[in-house]
Amino acid sequence: MLSQSAFISCTTFFACIASTNVFAFSTDSRTIVDVPVANRREWHPKVEIELPNLATVFDRISMASPLAKLVMEGKSEDGFAAIDDDVKHPELKWKKVEENKRKTVHRIDKADQFQNVNVPLLRFRSSIKGPCIGERFSNFIMDLEERKKWDEQIAKVDEMYPIDDLDAINTLLGDREKYGSCARIGVGYSVTKQGIISPREQLICGGMQEFSNGATILWGTEMEDYHNHLLPEGPRHTRAKSHLFAATLAPTGTDSFDVEYLLQMDVGGGLPSFMTTPAVTDIVKKLFDHARGYFEGGEGSELDSYLKSRQQEKEEVEFLHLNSDHIAMNKLESLLFTP
Repeated sequence: MLSQSAFISCTTFFACIASTNVFAFSTDSRTIVDVPVANRREWHPKVEIELPNLATVFDRISMASPLAKLVMEGKSEDGFAAIDDDVKHPELKWKKVEENKRKTVHRIDKADQFQNVNVPLLRFRSSIKGPCIGERFSNFIMDLEERKKWDEQIAKVDEMYPIDDLDAINTLLGDREKYGSCARIGVGYSVTKQGIISPREQLICGGMQEFSNGATILWGTEMEDYHNHLLPEGPRHTRAKSHLFAATLAPTGTDSFDVEYLLQMDVGGGLPSFMTTPAVTDIVKKLFDHARGYFEGGEGSELDSYLKSRQQEKEEVEFLHLNSDHIAMNKLESLLFTP
């Protein structure tokens, strides 16, 4: 899930699909596919980008997120109401942390072990009124000015390596009914400000999958240490690592949707999870409070302005299309009826 601005485009993108094992990335038995990036810049050297095993990533998401599983099965129209939480995956032992139907985030669960990583996996659920627009939710995370509205610690968010050949990614994933269509993918960088703890930086491969029923799955996973050559120039900071991130948005009506948000983050620096988990939980709640205010804003809100601008753009495109057809017909008539 990536920002609206395009920053650095690599001349050539190598999609390296790792073998399926405990890690999303692997240097073993890599299949390298040469995929040209659109809008290439001749002066920029080619960069090798390794993708995680995408099927493995989505299998893990569906394992941990019942809503994502429903979306991939094409059965998400009832949202959380269709989920039986008594049916649990054997690899995950969930503990209920919070539940309050009146709050924006009405349920939080935690699994202490997942992916053989000693960092808890957190799962947040929220039901929001408003149109289900995954791109807008993604913008809250990857647009710096939007991110500042709910994340006081953020200092920089950069889409460093956008991958523009989405057809190649869809070919690699296959099965669009299950995985949807890739609308955005790339490698992004973020860094936080000095606060109670020192600045943290992240290098994440992530993307956005869109489904025919209007659902969206945003996903991300931290690049490995051997990808550090992709980091921008400048001072290095302690690396925080999101071992798994996913946000599944599923429409439950024409003006409502459910969101299930997964985050398994190691803040880094040797800080124990019992100290960092409350802080991570608090910042995710702030994200959802911001999202709820945005989507439920009503007439005159930012969302209202966005929807009107999109409608205007659509009408302008349709007008140009009709006008071009009219011009073409006039030219044809002038040829047919030339004396």
